[in-house]
Amino acid sequence: MDGPQDYGIPSPGGRQQAAYRSTMVSVAVNILLTAIQLFIGLFAHSQALVADAIHSLSDLVSDGVVLFANKHSRKAPDADHPYGHRRFETAASLIIGALLLAVGLGMLWSSFTKLQNPAAIPEVHRAALFAAVLALVAKELLFRYLLHVAERVRSSMLVANAWHARSDAASSFVVALGIIGNLVGFHLADPLAALVVGLMIVRMGWKFFLASFNVLMDSAVDGETEARIRGHLLSTPGVMGIHGLKTRKLGDMIWVEVDIEMDGELTVAQGHAIAVEARRRVMQNEAVLDVTTHFDPVRVARPAATPGSNSTAP
Repeated sequence: MDGPQDYGIPSPGGRQQAAYRSTMVSVAVNILLTAIQLFIGLFAHSQALVADAIHSLSDLVSDGVVLFANKHSRKAPDADHPYGHRRFETAASLIIGALLLAVGLGMLWSSFTKLQNPAAIPEVHRAALFAAVLALVAKELLFRYLLHVAERVRSSMLVANAWHARSDAASSFVVALGIIGNLVGFHLADPLAALVVGLMIVRMGWKFFLASFNVLMDSAVDGETEARIRGHLLSTPGVMGIHGLKTRKLGDMIWVEVDIEMDGELTVAQGHAIAVEARRRVMQNEAVLDVTTHFDPVRVARPAATPGSNSTAP
């Protein structure tokens, strides 16, 4: 049976299980961190730590989106969705990006408001530093775990969720610096840290939103991947050339359409066999869901028959 899972691409079932397990680990970590950061942040009067807690809370929503998309993206094609449901993953990455943008902009507004009245900024309690360091370590470890799983199962949705965790780790680092600055007497450091965290989150959110939007708009694969696909096709015996090569992403897979040039005197069966082999070579080496081919006949120059020869052309 032809399919991406036959050629080194993780099976849908394996990817789904890996996504579910890794996301549940993320849920557990984020629930714990949100509770700790929010409680200590309010107690210690740290706006930066409260902002980081809200960021962790947004991760829980992100994890919910991942779980939902993970369940629905593996549905088989149906009458309404003949190409399958793989773009659920892309849509999930788009939602994660939009969520990050919203959270980041909210933090920017809150920090800007606090900076308008420096005298009202309280001194932060030392307990906030403990919570920030704990969050930093936990989020960095979570990022490394999620990215390892995402790369193993080749899921852009899980990569987006992993980098969401990394943005949390970076924000916790900035929060820790802001709390230290506040503790040594520079009270503006805490809201400034919250401002920097907001900018980091906005940047990451825009990156994922734009990338996912481009995929939903049927953008082609990168030039390097397209060159490899072209090479697989042209290396197939019997393929004399190709044109009209088109690619588009369906989730983490690629859909390919191409016109293959072959000897116009081949039989239909011979041309079909060449097209099947070209398709197999592409799907064996790339994360391609399917290759749609069209046979274009070309005239092949053949040596003229020798006068008096009784041989016949094949």
